[in-house]
Amino acid sequence: MGPPLTLSQAVASLPRPLTLYCPSVPSLSPSLSTSSPLLCTTSFDSPRPALRVRRMRNAEVAEAVRFDGPVIHVDALSAIEDNELVVENCITRTLPPALTLESGLQSIKEAVEKLKLDPPLSASGFFRFSVMVPPSAKALCWFCVQPESSKAFPLFFMSEEEEPTYKSLYLNETRGTFGIGAAAYFRYSSSEATGESTQIKRYLSNDSALIKAYGFLDVNFNAELSSMEHEAGSFYFFIPQIELDECEDVSILSATLAWSGPSSCPFEEALVSFESSSQQVISYIQNTGEKFPVARIRSTLGKLNVVENPLTSMVQRYVTSPDAINVLSDPMDLEVASYSSQFTVRLSPKITVSNNMLSQATERSYSVRDLANINAVWASLIIEECFRLGLTYFCIAPGSRSSPLAIAAASHPLATCIACFDERSLAFHAIGYARGSRRPAIVITTSGTAVSNLLPAVVEASQDFMPLLLLTADRPPELQDVGANQSVNQVNHFGSFVRYFFSLPVPSDHIPARMVLTTLDSAVHWATSAPRGPVHLNCPFREPLDGRPEKWMLSCLNGLDFWMANVEPFTKYIQVQHYHSNTDAACRMEEISKSIQASDRGLLLLGAIHSEDDIWAVLLLAKHLCWPVVADILSGLRLRRLSSVENILFLDHLDHALVSNSFKNWMQVDAVIQIGSKITSKRVSQMLENSPPRLYIMVDEHPCRHDPSHMMTHRIQSSIVGFVDVLLRGHFLYKSSTWSDYLQALNNMVARELSFQIDAEHSLTEPQVARVISKTLSPAKALFVGNSMVIRDMDMYGQSRTNFTDKVTSTLLNSRLQYQLIQIAGNRGASGIDGLLSTAVGFALGSNKQVVCLIGDVSFLHDTNGLAILSQRTSRKPMTIIAINNHGGAIFSLLPIAKNADPQVLDKYFYTSHNVSIRELCLAHGVKHVLVHAKKEFQDALNKSNYERMDCVIEVQSDIEANAVTHSSLRSFASQAATGALRILMKIPAPGTVSLSPQFLVCEILRVEFSMYRIPLVAPPTSADPDCDCATSYREGFLLHLYLEDNIVGLGEIAPLEIHEENLQDVEEQLRFLIHVMKGAKINYMLPTLHGSYSSWIRSELGIMPSSIFPSVRCGLEMAILNAIAGKQDSNLSSILSCHTNRDVVSEKSQGVKICALLNPHGTPEEVAQVASMLVQEGFTAIKLKVARQADPIQDALIIQEVRKKVGYKIQLRADANRKWTYEEAIRFSSSVKNCDLQYIEEPVQDEHDIVKFCEESGLSVALDETIDNCRHDPLKMLANHVHPGIVAVVLKPSVLGGFETSAMVARWAQHQEKMVVVSSTFESGVGLSAYILFSHYIDLHQAKLFKTRSHKVDPPIAHGLGTYQWLKDDVTTDPLKISHHPNSECVEANIADASRLLQNFQVNHKVMVRKSTDEEVRRYNLMVKLKGNQYSINAIEVGHETQDNVLVFLHGFLGTCEEWIPIMKAISGTARCISIDLPGHGNSVGQSPATEEAAETPRLSIEIIADVLHNVLQQITSKKIILIGYSMGARISLYMTLKFTDKIKGATIISGSPGLKNASERKVRRAKDDNRAQILVTYGLPVFLDSWYEGELWKSLRSHPHFQKIVSSRLRHNDVHGLAKALSDLSIGRQPSLWEDLKHCETPLLLVVGESDTKFKAIARKMFDEIGHNREVRDGSGLPDSSCEILEVPGSGHAAHLENPLAIARALRKFLIRVNKEFIH
Repeated sequence: MGPPLTLSQAVASLPRPLTLYCPSVPSLSPSLSTSSPLLCTTSFDSPRPALRVRRMRNAEVAEAVRFDGPVIHVDALSAIEDNELVVENCITRTLPPALTLESGLQSIKEAVEKLKLDPPLSASGFFRFSVMVPPSAKALCWFCVQPESSKAFPLFFMSEEEEPTYKSLYLNETRGTFGIGAAAYFRYSSSEATGESTQIKRYLSNDSALIKAYGFLDVNFNAELSSMEHEAGSFYFFIPQIELDECEDVSILSATLAWSGPSSCPFEEALVSFESSSQQVISYIQNTGEKFPVARIRSTLGKLNVVENPLTSMVQRYVTSPDAINVLSDPMDLEVASYSSQFTVRLSPKITVSNNMLSQATERSYSVRDLANINAVWASLIIEECFRLGLTYFCIAPGSRSSPLAIAAASHPLATCIACFDERSLAFHAIGYARGSRRPAIVITTSGTAVSNLLPAVVEASQDFMPLLLLTADRPPELQDVGANQSVNQVNHFGSFVRYFFSLPVPSDHIPARMVLTTLDSAVHWATSAPRGPVHLNCPFREPLDGRPEKWMLSCLNGLDFWMANVEPFTKYIQVQHYHSNTDAACRMEEISKSIQASDRGLLLLGAIHSEDDIWAVLLLAKHLCWPVVADILSGLRLRRLSSVENILFLDHLDHALVSNSFKNWMQVDAVIQIGSKITSKRVSQMLENSPPRLYIMVDEHPCRHDPSHMMTHRIQSSIVGFVDVLLRGHFLYKSSTWSDYLQALNNMVARELSFQIDAEHSLTEPQVARVISKTLSPAKALFVGNSMVIRDMDMYGQSRTNFTDKVTSTLLNSRLQYQLIQIAGNRGASGIDGLLSTAVGFALGSNKQVVCLIGDVSFLHDTNGLAILSQRTSRKPMTIIAINNHGGAIFSLLPIAKNADPQVLDKYFYTSHNVSIRELCLAHGVKHVLVHAKKEFQDALNKSNYERMDCVIEVQSDIEANAVTHSSLRSFASQAATGALRILMKIPAPGTVSLSPQFLVCEILRVEFSMYRIPLVAPPTSADPDCDCATSYREGFLLHLYLEDNIVGLGEIAPLEIHEENLQDVEEQLRFLIHVMKGAKINYMLPTLHGSYSSWIRSELGIMPSSIFPSVRCGLEMAILNAIAGKQDSNLSSILSCHTNRDVVSEKSQGVKICALLNPHGTPEEVAQVASMLVQEGFTAIKLKVARQADPIQDALIIQEVRKKVGYKIQLRADANRKWTYEEAIRFSSSVKNCDLQYIEEPVQDEHDIVKFCEESGLSVALDETIDNCRHDPLKMLANHVHPGIVAVVLKPSVLGGFETSAMVARWAQHQEKMVVVSSTFESGVGLSAYILFSHYIDLHQAKLFKTRSHKVDPPIAHGLGTYQWLKDDVTTDPLKISHHPNSECVEANIADASRLLQNFQVNHKVMVRKSTDEEVRRYNLMVKLKGNQYSINAIEVGHETQDNVLVFLHGFLGTCEEWIPIMKAISGTARCISIDLPGHGNSVGQSPATEEAAETPRLSIEIIADVLHNVLQQITSKKIILIGYSMGARISLYMTLKFTDKIKGATIISGSPGLKNASERKVRRAKDDNRAQILVTYGLPVFLDSWYEGELWKSLRSHPHFQKIVSSRLRHNDVHGLAKALSDLSIGRQPSLWEDLKHCETPLLLVVGESDTKFKAIARKMFDEIGHNREVRDGSGLPDSSCEILEVPGSGHAAHLENPLAIARALRKFLIRVNKEFIH
C-alpha cells in the first residue's frame, strides 16, 4: 500500500480535464424514495413462504442500495426528521472455514439459498456472509479470469503490496483484494450536491465485522450517464457483492446482500443482482488454480485498453465503526482510509481505471524479426517462452558461451535477473526462490565446470521435488572431445537427478524455431508436474556470441505468427479431470476411512509441507480428525499461532518425552497418517519402528518411495488438498480418547519443564536462540532454517503460541478458526550444509516476506559466496541472518562419536574447529554485522533488525562443550517430567470407572466452607510494632474446607499479614466469592505438577484472573486442593508434588525437615546471646536473628558478635534486615560482622538495585526475601537480574508469594542457579505449618534429585524458616504438631508423617474458632409497581442480612439479568445487603402492561419512567439510603437516578456508563441505529441477534474470556424478545436526555469503573471526572479537585469489567462503600 495522498495532492496530481463519456448503461444505483419501518413487530418465529425470485434478462443491471456516507456530515442531519433517517445494521454470518475457494463460494451460496427459503420480513436489510478460505494469493488471478464480456460491475483487483511495481505482479504472488458487483454504494458530487438527494437518509452501521468500501476520492462517477470525471471534493465508494480479501495471513471470502424497499432495490432484485455476480465468479473459478498464471495476467491486463494514470490511488476504508456511525465535520476526512497505488477497476463495460499494472511489454506483440543473428533469435525465444510459462526469475552466472541467453534475459522488460560469480551458490539461490514462490527459477551458465558446479543444488532439488530449469550453454559438436577449451561432456551431465534432459541443436535457421518452444514447454511441464524437480536443457552456441549481425532466414519462424501475436505459451499442457469415478479407488478410500475411524490410538504425523493451501488443508483435517498431531518444523504448523479455543492437540515435545524409557514403552500407536515426506525427529521415527502401527498411511503428491522404516501399509499419491477433501466428506464421530488425553497432559508437562529450564538459564544458549526466534516470528515473516544442529533445535525448542494479535479480527471478528501460519523452509532433500545462505536469500525473494535465517557457523562458511547474492538486495524485503558460531560442528558433540573418539581427532576431523571471523566476511561484502553474547543483546539485536529495514547478520557466540551440556540437561529434565507425569496418570482409574475428559476430572467440588480462627500469641509477631502489648496479640486467619465425594476433605489456611497489603476483611470477601464459584468446579490430577497448572485452572474453570486473587487466598486455595488430591490418592502433599505413587517411596532418612529457630532480639547483646544459647540447647543448629531493630546498625552488629561468641561456629547464623537499612547503614553493619561467619543476611538494603553492589563491597552473602515477594506475576523475568553468586539463597513465604505454584517455580530457579532455598512460615497455625513442612520436604527432594542429575555431591539438609510455631499459645487442632530434637539428625526437625497425619485426621479445636461461613442462599421475590396507568412486574434477588445498614442495588446492562451479579453480591454480602433487579423486558421482569382494560395503548418506555419504577421498588424494599451499581444501560439508569433521587441514593458506581450524547445529531443517529437493531432482534430472533451483537469490537476482550460461551448462552434465556427489543429501542442512549449539564451539580459520591482495554469508555469516564471535578472546584472555591468522584481502571478487562474481573469490582465496591459512609457521616 502506498502512502496516502492528501486531498489537495490527489486533486492536483490528476490531469485535467479528463472526462470519459461512454454510451449509457443501466443505472447501478436507483435512488431511494421510501423508508422501511423502524421497528417491525412481526414475530420472528412466524412461518414465511419460500421466495420465488424473478429472473432478469439483463443481468448486468446491478441493483445497489444507495447510502449517504461513508461518513455523516453534521450539517446533513440537522434538518432531518427522525422518520427520514434510517441506519442499517449489517448482520454478519460467519460460516465454517472452507477447504478451497470453490467450497467457500458453495457454502455462501447454500447460505443464501436458505435465506431465500426463509426470506426476511423487513423491507430493508443488510446481510453479509463471511468464510475463511485457503490463504494463498488468488485475488489477482480471479480478476484476470473474469470474461471480457462481464455482466457484473464493478469488477476490480487492488494490490496489498507495500512497494508494488508492475514487475512484482510476475515475480511472486501478489496479495490483494478482488471484488465484483455492488451491494451498496456511496456517492457524493460537489457539483451536484443535491442531484441524487432523497427524502430518506440511509446510513450503514455494524456491530460485528468492519466492512470495507472501495473507490476514489475527487472523482465523480455517474453510473446512469456512464461517465467519470475528476472533481475536487467528490467521492465514489462501493461495497462489493462478492469480495476476496487477502490479508497478511488469511484470506476471507465475503458476500454482501443489501435491499432497501419495494420501489428502489427490493430483496428479490438484490438477489437477482447477487446471483448474477456469484454465477459468473463460480463459472470461472476453476481457472484460478493455474500453476503460474503469468500469461493469463499479462493477457488480461493487455486487453483492458486503458491508459494508466500513475498518480491516481484507489482507496479502501471501513464504512462502519464499532461504536456508532462517525459524525464528522468533513465527509472527506477519511482517517481510517488506506491507499493502493496498484489496482485495476472496471466500473462499467466501457470505463476502466488502472495504475501500476501495465507496461509497454504487456501491450506489445512479440517479434524477433529484427534480431541480429540466429543465436539471438533462439535465445530470445527461450526467454520469452519461459516468461509465458510463468518463469520470470533468471539467475545468471557470467560466461562467454552463455552470452546470448544472458543478453536476452537481461533485455526482457518484465524479467527479473540476478548474477553471481559462483554457480553453486546461484543454483541454490534458485532453489530458494522455488521454495518461496512454488515456481521454478532459471539458471543460466556457461560451459565446462560451471555446469558441474550446479550438481549439489540439482541433487537437493531432485530429492526435495523443487522445480528448477537449467539452461547450460555448450560448445558446438565440432568442439566436443577434441580438447577445446572449457569443454566437457554436458550430455546427461546430472544423470538420474533431473526429471528431463534435452540437448538442443546448435541454433540454425534451417530448423523450425517452433522446436525450441515445444522443447522448452515440455521441459517446464516435466519440472512442474509430479514428481516435480530439476530439468536440464543443454544449449550449444557457435560464434558470434554477441550482437554482431549475421544473416538468417525468416522462414525458420514459420508457424509462429499466432504465437507472436499473443502472450500464451506455444504448447499448453492441460490435465483433464476424470469425471467418471474410479470405483476401485473409491472403494479402497472408503475402506481406509473406516480403518481410520476404527483407530483408538491414531497419530497425525506432518512432514515437510510447502504450500500455504496445503498447510491450511492439514489444519482443517486435524480439527476434523481429532487425533494428536506431531508437526515437523517444516510442516508450517510447528510454530503456529492457534487460538486456545481450537480443539487440536499438538504434541510439540513428543521427541523429548520419548527420552523417558517408561513413556517410550507406554507409547503405542495403532494408526498413523503421515502427510509430507521426511520428519526431523529421529526419536519419533524410532518409536514407530520399534512398535509399528497396524495402519500407516503415507500421503504425498509424488509417486516416489519414502519409507525408510518399511512400515507403510497404504501409499496414497494425491495432492494434500485432494486427500483432505475425501476425509472431510466423511462424518467422523468424536470419540473421547483417554490415550489422547494422557498425551496432552504429558506434552504439557514436558513443555512446561523445557520452558522453565530454557528461560531459567541466564546465559544465552542455542536452545534459547531457537525459542527467542520463534517468539518474534509473525505472518509477515518467514523462517529459513539450516541443517545439522539448528534445525533440530528449532524442531525441539521452537515455541508455538495460543495468544496473539490477529489482524483478521477487524475483518472477521467471530472466525471459526483463529490462526496464524508461519512459513518455514529448509533444504532437507539431501540435508547438506552447502548453499544454505544462498537458498535463504532466494527464499526471501520467492516468498515476498521478511525472512529470518538460522544457520550454523560451518554452514555459513560453506556458502560465504551467498553474501555476494545477499548484498545485491534484488526485489526482496530485508533479511536477518542468525549465525550460531560455536567454532565448529557442534552436532558431533551429541553423537556417540563424542564419547569414544580421541579429543584431538574429534576436534580436527569432526568439529573442524576454526577461528574465521564472520564479522570480517560481512564487512568485505558490505553487510551489517552484530555480535551478541547475552540473551538481552540477542533480543535487542533481533528487535532492531525488525525496524531498520536492512539486511543484517547477527552472530551468536556459543561453545560446543557448553552446548552439549545444555542439551544433555534438557533431555534429562524432559525425561523426568514425562516419567513423573506418567506416574500421576497411571493412578487414574481405568476408563469406564470414572468419566474422563481432556481435563482429567477427578470429581466435582461438592462444597467449600471456611471458618475464622483467633489464636493467642506468646509474643507479638516479628513484623509487629515493637511497642505492641503481648497480652493483646493474636494471630487471626481462616481455615478452608474443600469437600469432595467419598468424604474427602482438603484443608487450606489463609493467614494474611497486614504488612503485605491484605487484611481479614479483604480475604473474607474473596472467600465468599470463591465458595460460590467453586461449587461444582472440577479438579484434575495434573494440578500438583504446579507448572502453571493452577493458574490455568483458575482461569479456565473458575473464569477469574489468577492475578486478582490475593496471595494468601491463593495459597490457601492451592493448599486445600493439594491436600484434597492427596487424600483422594491416600498420599500426602510432598508425595504428589514429587510424583511418587505413595508416601512410602521416600526413605526413612529423609522423613524429617530441619527447622531454623527465629530470634527477635530484645535486651542487651548478652541477654540475646543467652536466649540463643537456650535455643541451641533445645537442639537448633540454625538461628535467624532479626536485625535493623536498633537505632544504630552497630548495635545490631554487637548482638551478632555476642551471639556468635556464645553459640560457637558450628551453629549457622542468619540475619534478616527486612529492607530497613539504607545502603550506607548496611555497609556499616557488614564491616562489623565480617568475622561472624553469617550464612547470609536477608534483604540488607532498601533498594533492591543495591543488592549486588552490597554483595561485592561487603563480601557478605545475601538472601532474597521481599524482592521475591514482588515478582510473583513473572518470577523468572524478575529473577534474571539476581543471578550474582553473592546472592546465595532465596526465602520463600508461600502465603506472600501466592501459593505453592509460584514458590515452586522460584525454588526451581534458585536450585538451577545452585542457590539455597529456604521455606519460611508467617506465624500460621498447625494446618499451614504442616503443609509448609511437606512442601519443604518436596523442595529438599528436588534439590537432591537435581544434584544427582548434575553428578554433584549432595549438600547437608537446609534448615527451613518454620520456627514461627513457637509464637503460638494454642492451635486450631487439638492434636498439634510435635516438632522436637531428633536423635538421629541431632537437630530440631518436623516429622513428615506427623504433618501428614494432622492434615488427614484433622481434629478441630473449637476454642480458637470464631465463626463458620458457608455459601449463602439467594432470596428471590417479585414486586408490582403501578405507574401512570401502567403496571410493572419487577423481579429481584437478594443476598446478605436484611438488617444491614448498607444496601447496595445492582442494575445490569442490555441483555443481562440480575443473576450475573450474584458472585459479586456474595463477595460483599458480609458488609452489605445486596439486591439485584431485572430491568423491564429482561429476565423475569415484565415491562409495561395496562393497569386496567380501559387503559390506552402502551406508550414508549423511557429512562425517566424506568427510574420512577425502580425508585418505587426501592421504597418497597428498604427505607434506608442506598448505593446504586449499574453497568452499561444499568449505569445510565443509575446515573440518572443518582442525579434525580438524592434523598434516596447516597452513592453510585457507574461501570462502563455514559451521561448520554451531547450532540443532537449524534442522538438522532443513535436512535435510528438502535431502532434498526430492535427490528433485527424481532425479525431474525435472539440467536441471530446475539451472534451479531457480540461480534462487535466492544466485546473483543469478553470474547477471549474462557466462559464467554456460557455468558452468551445465559442471554438466550430471555422469554420476551419483543420486550427486549422495546427496551433496546425505547431506552436507547439516543432517546436519553443528556446528563452532562446535570453532572456539573452532582454532590453524590461517584465511582466510575472502566475496563483497561475499553478505550471508548475510558475517555468518557475521564471527561465525566473532569466535568465534575472542575465544577466542584468552582463551586466551593477551594481550588482543590473533587474527591467525591473517582475513576477505577480494572486490569485485564474490557467493557464488561464486572464479568471479566469480578474480584476487582467486588474489592472496589467495598472500598467505595467505606468512603461513602465516611462522607455520609460527615
